[in-house]
Amino acid sequence: MGNDSRPAGPEQGHGGDRLVRWLDSRSGRRRPASSARRLVFPDHWSFLLGEIALYSLVVLLVTGVYLSFYFHPSSAPVVYDGGYAPLRGQLVSEAFDSTLHLSFDVRGGLLIRQAHHWAALVFVAALFTHLMRVFFTGAFRKPRELNWVLGFLLLVLAMFAGLTGYDLPDDLLSGTGLQVVNGTLLSVPVVGTYLSFFLFGGEFPGEDLIARFNTLHTLVIPALIVALLAAHLALAVRHRHTQYPGPGRTERNVVGRPAKAHAVRAAGLFCFVAGVISVMAAVAQINPVWNYGPFRPDQVSAGSQPDWYMGVADGLLRVMPGWEIDVWGHTLALDNFLPLLAGVLFFLALGAYPFLEAWVTDDDRDHHLLDRPRNRPVRTALGVAWLSGYAVALTGAANDVIATRLHVSVNGVTWAVRIGLFVVPVLAFAVTRRLALGLQRRDRDKVLHGRETGVIKRLPHGEYVEVHEVLDQAHRHALTAHEQYRPLEPVPARDTDGPPTARARRLRTGLSRAFYGPGSQITKPSETEYREITGRTRP
Repeated sequence: MGNDSRPAGPEQGHGGDRLVRWLDSRSGRRRPASSARRLVFPDHWSFLLGEIALYSLVVLLVTGVYLSFYFHPSSAPVVYDGGYAPLRGQLVSEAFDSTLHLSFDVRGGLLIRQAHHWAALVFVAALFTHLMRVFFTGAFRKPRELNWVLGFLLLVLAMFAGLTGYDLPDDLLSGTGLQVVNGTLLSVPVVGTYLSFFLFGGEFPGEDLIARFNTLHTLVIPALIVALLAAHLALAVRHRHTQYPGPGRTERNVVGRPAKAHAVRAAGLFCFVAGVISVMAAVAQINPVWNYGPFRPDQVSAGSQPDWYMGVADGLLRVMPGWEIDVWGHTLALDNFLPLLAGVLFFLALGAYPFLEAWVTDDDRDHHLLDRPRNRPVRTALGVAWLSGYAVALTGAANDVIATRLHVSVNGVTWAVRIGLFVVPVLAFAVTRRLALGLQRRDRDKVLHGRETGVIKRLPHGEYVEVHEVLDQAHRHALTAHEQYRPLEPVPARDTDGPPTARARRLRTGLSRAFYGPGSQITKPSETEYREITGRTRP
């Protein structure tokens, strides 16, 4: 399939014109919006991940509204005199007092509290898994780069929503996490102290933190999430749904259920998601703040870990050596600043990936059919390497618990995580890429020779062979419905030969070969580009 038509020659337009054209193609403005009755939704289980995230968000909003009627976001001290006897007479904050009142004295309050917390975990998990599905299948490619960015921002906002909500009860466990947040903010050069004073309303722990976090958690972040979600769904409708390759499926159509049938199925799935979250809230205890007690600045909760989605930041902080340097009379706490910087870059790499892949592969075409991960070995390997780094950092966030439970040295666990952060992603990349290439070869053998039946047949001259069964047409289509890349042509040995455009094309072609595997290129060069690269006319 050829490239999209673009203005010829170097006169591609000024930067503003190119930006307008780019936004126009990514927003789907030129395609007339279809009516809701004509929408079609592909029938594949992996598309349910995004719906699970949406329905858990609805549960979050409903339970959050209920909790806001009883929660008092204040750090003012009061004497607790509620239903939990072990803490009666203790001096606690109004936030902690209202949390205990909601848990023990309000009918159904503890169930709603736990449903809210479980829904938050399900929401982030479903959103994260949905993004990974989009990543590994290439659903982020043109014209859906903006949709990927919106989904990535939704994940970041969901993580911060969880962080701000986690700290609202003002218990000792959440206060320990706040101490980590304060130390990380203070490590930021030049502006660290200003950030800390602004967030906490003065010296840590301050008096305004709970009120400010409550405003962020209940108003600002939910409003941003709803706005981004609306934009995400609007772009998805404008660009129509992606789909997996299959018989009758092309880049120009969508095969699946009509909107009416899908609406009935979606209603059932919403009830199922809400029911599962309710069952989890009823049978699985989570965040028992009464066991931790109220927050005291001079105390630290032992065995404290954040929710899993913040485990990367905590894990990097725990395994970072205690490095400090003095610069112009100021102490720079690298043991906090470097993990913060590494975590930010870790997630920014994920958010910017669609643009990096498009630049490396020089692919400027519209894509509506998804990839099988095995047919994109380098992309799949990069994704697995990213996930392996995430898992290793998450393991580091539990180094004390692992050492206690397994009766090993906490320093040994810390050093294992430090080494694993550099070694495991590299090994995961190499192994995953080789596995993907091996699966490609197996698919090729199936198409050429058929499926192995396990039946051994003896030929008249005594040779034993295994009988192969020819694949049916639908199966062959599923194995071959992807781009077959033509071999690369040999290029001159010296990269300095030829005009700059030819050298740039050679660099881009080499990167494409490294990305998609040996002997391949993403797009077919034009006659002029071919002549510049090879020095001869196309045969």
